[in-house]
Amino acid sequence: MAKTSSVEKNNRREKLSEAHAKKRAALKSVVMDREAPIEERFEATIKLAQLPRNGAKVRVRLRCELTGRPRGNYRKFKLSRNMLRSMANSGQLPGVVKASW
Repeated sequence: MAKTSSVEKNNRREKLSEAHAKKRAALKSVVMDREAPIEERFEATIKLAQLPRNGAKVRVRLRCELTGRPRGNYRKFKLSRNMLRSMANSGQLPGVVKASW
């Protein structure tokens, strides 16, 4: 099990990134627009920098839903490799079978 504080911190980051997603996207589009005047782009850059850093999508870490493990996760299942294997072997993941060739 991962530390509870690490899992909670990641959950806060997820909520914050969802809350600021539209605002960030709008400001990023202004910053990346080459046709916009330089002053407008600079103001958008400053506003973007004033938003909380943990509101960025890249700050969110993919963690296992069951254990909170930060590494070795499968995005499709949102499970770590260990939990994926144990659940697949016990038949709790529909459609997942052991490979044999």
